[in-house]
Amino acid sequence: MSEIQMSCVHTYPILRDIPKSGDYEVKIRSCEGNWHSLPVYGVKVDMHDVRQASLAYFDMAGPVEVEIACLYTDAESIVIRPLSREIKHERIGNVITLFIENPVMLSIEFNDDRFRNLHLFANDIDKSVPSADDPDVLVIKPGIHRREWLETDASILYFAPGMHYIEETIIQLSSGKTVYIDGGAAVVGSFVCDHVNDVAIRGRGMVYLADFHRYSAFRGVRIMHSERISVDGIMIIDPPHYSVYVGGSKEISIQGLKSFSTRGWSDGIDIMSSSDIQIDSVFMRNSDDCIAIYGSRWGYRGDSRRIAVTNSVLWADVAHPLMIGTHGDYDGEGDIVEDIRFANIDILEHHEPQPNYWGAMSINAGDKNTVRNIVYDGIRVEAIEQGQLFDIRVVHNPDYNPAPGKRIENIIFRNISYAGNTPNPSRIQGFDGDRAVDGVTFMNLKIDGVRIDNLDHPAISANQYARNITFVNEQDEE
Repeated sequence: MSEIQMSCVHTYPILRDIPKSGDYEVKIRSCEGNWHSLPVYGVKVDMHDVRQASLAYFDMAGPVEVEIACLYTDAESIVIRPLSREIKHERIGNVITLFIENPVMLSIEFNDDRFRNLHLFANDIDKSVPSADDPDVLVIKPGIHRREWLETDASILYFAPGMHYIEETIIQLSSGKTVYIDGGAAVVGSFVCDHVNDVAIRGRGMVYLADFHRYSAFRGVRIMHSERISVDGIMIIDPPHYSVYVGGSKEISIQGLKSFSTRGWSDGIDIMSSSDIQIDSVFMRNSDDCIAIYGSRWGYRGDSRRIAVTNSVLWADVAHPLMIGTHGDYDGEGDIVEDIRFANIDILEHHEPQPNYWGAMSINAGDKNTVRNIVYDGIRVEAIEQGQLFDIRVVHNPDYNPAPGKRIENIIFRNISYAGNTPNPSRIQGFDGDRAVDGVTFMNLKIDGVRIDNLDHPAISANQYARNITFVNEQDEE
């Protein structure tokens, strides 16, 4: 499976056809073993001014020591984020040493440079790698794969090792199949689950679309009218459109996904008219919404409900880290988007030049939608370069909404913190007397370490159509 297999660490072969980064050298060891070098790849970030950051990854099953040498500048300061992980380091000159005890997704930043940073992903060791001999399994071995696949039957594909060239870039998957992209493998193509069930797309490798411009609406993984689909552990690099979108589907699991994008409308994960979705332990650095949840859109019709996003790291170089409610059934009665929970999430950045799209945590109910029963719990926002902390509005956005939304109700913010100074005022606004925001509860909302206990604070702005806004102290909650 891997090039180096130790008792505590797995590393993977270098992908020679993927651009490398010369900004860092990264070494790793565990169990007091020998040092081993990791490949360091270039990865594009930030649509506003596309630049190359760096990426390295490995798997671990015990304490690990990582040595990082910065090659492009003299190191004067180092920040390791998310800050909540409290990763300790030692520095000698331009070399730092980290001690990592558990799997983690990190941004290593020298001299406060957040665009030439190193993204370091320490994954769990995968103890359930499927067998390539299983007729229901497609194992994609190390190497970059651009086409030249062989059909072993009408529904199973096998990629041999080495360089391949893909002309047909849409890879349709059948029910009951598993795709395993091994670490050190990259596929230039889009995986499609269309009217299928019980499909897994797994591994430690990449869906690599950074230099792919053939289709303007090309996505990494598409899940359409399907059930019981899982996406686990893979990286999706710079798709022209969404990394993953889910439409008209249910019982979907997305775990350990890492996503980077720099194009217009290159959202991370978008969900339309779908239910029973679990998103856990993902890292999303996108040039549009990191995670967006809607009602009806395109060919997908109906409500969205029972969606959870947990234990994740979000970085919006553009637009919203978390977005709910823009699109719905404006020709009919509208949709219901409900029972959504976001928990234990670090938001590393929110940057959006257009005020109408501000909000690290945003609910914009348009298209006759009703949005209700939403919980934000344990959300730590580290930076807002341009934007605001939250945006709760019933809207009629002429760019996207033929009709205004109906209602927003029962929204809970629990243990929300923003590390910076007072940002632009967060909005709580109904559209009119019949299309209101009704019921927003804050439990332990902190800005720059100070708890906000009422609407008089300059960080919050509410209009006359926002009702029943309450602030609950921790003692009151008990």
